[in-house]
Amino acid sequence: MIDKHDAYDEVLAILDQTAKLLGWEEQDYLRLKYPEREMKVSIPVEMDDGSLQIFEGYRVQHSNLLGPYKGGIRYHQSIDLSEIRTLAAWMTFKCAVVNLPFGGGKGGIKVDVTELSKSELERLTRAYTNMIYPIVGPDTDIPAPDVNTNAETMAWFMDTYSSLRGEPTPAVVTGKPIELGGSLGRADATGLGIKLMVREICKKHKLAFKGARIAIQGCGNVGRSAAKHLHRSGCKIVALSDVSGGIYQEEGLDIEEILKFLSEETGRLLQDYYSPGIRRIPREELLIQDVDILIPAALGHQITGELAPQIKARLIVEGANAPTTIEGDKMLAKKGVIIVPDILANSGGIIVSYFEWIQNLYSLKWEEYDINQKLETIMVEAFNKVWDEAEKYSTSLRQGAYLIALDRLITAAKMKDLEQQTIHEYRHSIQSVHSY
Repeated sequence: MIDKHDAYDEVLAILDQTAKLLGWEEQDYLRLKYPEREMKVSIPVEMDDGSLQIFEGYRVQHSNLLGPYKGGIRYHQSIDLSEIRTLAAWMTFKCAVVNLPFGGGKGGIKVDVTELSKSELERLTRAYTNMIYPIVGPDTDIPAPDVNTNAETMAWFMDTYSSLRGEPTPAVVTGKPIELGGSLGRADATGLGIKLMVREICKKHKLAFKGARIAIQGCGNVGRSAAKHLHRSGCKIVALSDVSGGIYQEEGLDIEEILKFLSEETGRLLQDYYSPGIRRIPREELLIQDVDILIPAALGHQITGELAPQIKARLIVEGANAPTTIEGDKMLAKKGVIIVPDILANSGGIIVSYFEWIQNLYSLKWEEYDINQKLETIMVEAFNKVWDEAEKYSTSLRQGAYLIALDRLITAAKMKDLEQQTIHEYRHSIQSVHSY
């Protein structure tokens, strides 16, 4: 999860810094400092033993300047409104940097999913859907899976929403099961996108992609998928970690065997995996291994100002949301470490969510090959634009990404303001004519 100091302050700091570089005044981007809507709900759920429990839920809609709000729903015992607000803002910038017609939103429920049965989770999801029904929809706000939610969660959400609306509405969520309108390629999209970003940054720095030594923190959907695609592309994954700890092997881990092991039985962790030649490492030590490329794909705020001086990787590709603190970012910049930022690096999921939404709206079905090709085109184009922007302003890739995102958002805001002014002037002229 995101560190509990108010991470939204980081959003505001990045906004101010980026706008200053672009020469915008605060009035130009003031609306982006404030979420457009924040909903907090109390969700009553009947538990399996017949008792009633109340859970706290959220949905934050940060900005719809570029299109409907878009963002996942996470279930976790430590989330709060501040975290959801911050994640919603990051979604606004993520969609803008890859030029998708979406705004930013995020939702969540404060719950420890390990303490609930499957039927209790279903009732919780359906009750939450009922509570936020008035503010979501295929043209207004489209949720998706996030931490501790999955395709089945989205199926419950879609079914409940469709029942309330009185008609099938598959486009209300993305990340659904394939059988219920989900998109081919969605499950692997974020990991595939990370592989593409590793490949592109290797090209720019003339580092061999095949054979690159990589450490991946996190073995959830993103970490596993990234490990699989990078391994199959010839990279050498030498370190991998999950909540139970890390493993290291100098000549490279057998990723296919590890992924098969983890998927064979629910609840299996890396601490249960054994293979000759592997070395156990504490999970916090994965980040400081001597590798070419580091991929933090677990929780936010892992690379702090204290840890950054110990990092040995030349390149970092951020798979998680906000894995690097502002202090860590500054320290890494002094060391000359290049970072492909989260709002670009992990955007594969939102891009294929966009494809799923389009397919649902127009009753289409695209093949996985075509989806992956479209994903690659968008991400590589976005990467090159961010690279060029960073070069133009002699700044980091992170700053370059925010420069592009903020410029698009402010331009859209100004165009909408001009449109409203034109409408107002037209109405005024009509009223003037009628007054004669």
